[in-house]
Amino acid sequence: MVGFSVFSCERWDELTGLDPSERAYLDYAGFAPVDPRVLAVMRPFLEAGIGNPSAPHSLGTEARESLDAAHAKVGRLCGGAPSGVVFTSGATEANNLAVKGTVLAARNRAGARVIVSAVEHISTMRAARALESFGATVVVAPVDEHGRVDPTRIRDAVTDDTVLISIGAACGEIGTLQPLLEIGRIARRAGVAFHVDAVGALGRVSLSVETMGIDLLSLSSNDIYGPPGAGALWVRPGMVLEPLVVGADQEAGHRSGTENVPGLVGLGVAAELIRTEGAHGESVRLAALRDRLREGLLAEIPDCRLTGSPTERLPHHLSVALPDVSSDSVLLDLDVAGIAASTGSTGGTPPRAGSHVLRAIGCTPGEAEGALCFTLGRWSTIGDVDAVLDRLPLIVSRLRSLSAIASR
Repeated sequence: MVGFSVFSCERWDELTGLDPSERAYLDYAGFAPVDPRVLAVMRPFLEAGIGNPSAPHSLGTEARESLDAAHAKVGRLCGGAPSGVVFTSGATEANNLAVKGTVLAARNRAGARVIVSAVEHISTMRAARALESFGATVVVAPVDEHGRVDPTRIRDAVTDDTVLISIGAACGEIGTLQPLLEIGRIARRAGVAFHVDAVGALGRVSLSVETMGIDLLSLSSNDIYGPPGAGALWVRPGMVLEPLVVGADQEAGHRSGTENVPGLVGLGVAAELIRTEGAHGESVRLAALRDRLREGLLAEIPDCRLTGSPTERLPHHLSVALPDVSSDSVLLDLDVAGIAASTGSTGGTPPRAGSHVLRAIGCTPGEAEGALCFTLGRWSTIGDVDAVLDRLPLIVSRLRSLSAIASR
């Protein structure tokens, strides 16, 4: 089995009897390793003298130029103007700025209407719900059994009071891609702002703010192998947002506070790398590994069911439901075996039966209780996939046997 050394732990071999290099990491959606090439570019900004980007001296000018370059790189990845890039602390802040900032800046914010899908990330959902205290109305569009929203549902929900449509490019729990092009056309015809949470999808599937009529797009640095604690919101030039963080008007007045120059430089490098990598078949490689894992699990584990779309899904994402087992127990056994996976819920919400995503697609409580998610990445190998295929069927069989004994 081939792993990635960034996850080494001094006591790992004592705890599990496994060498750190023998671990398989399949939780890239939860936390992606920072690419060494990104770290190499960040290091001088962390170790050497660097100025405040707003300072008038030469060190400040150098910092500003580095931030300008990062804006350009992120803009290229989004397919939009660099001037539209607003740096944030991550995608959660970007989602809040997009949703709250748009509605609070609207003339009719007291009666504003916001449309979201039933499988949005919790940060988008809660940002929208928070606006109800200002008199806004939140419309939740249903999804089908694969978690995909019907564009006609969005079209029919639009009224004269609608100021924002917020639909994630892909659902992080089940990997389903949404029909952004069609929804973008609906938003454009109606004159409604269109926000897309692009985490998981940007750099892995075709996605461009100009081509798809997107007005606001959220992204996370760590999702694309950059440093954690950095992100961005692309804002269509000319759009007015109410800032959530006020102060000295950095980031064109959208987000105040001295910029995290090392982290944002790293985000820029990560954006450039994943954009370039996307043109060289990385998504095809990951999709092949994902399909190998899917076919093996469906064949070897009785009653294993794919969640999310079988075709319109992220290339690096596999999610399944395993009735009659608890995902907590499965993940613990996998961890002891040197395999890291997740339930798919990374936003702080209660996993499994408490997941609004699994409820929206009609999972039974038993299926939701056994929900698992495997996400692959830049350092994933066939060995990692085969490690799961070797261990997981045995783990599920053992846990089901124990459950059957306990229920007698």
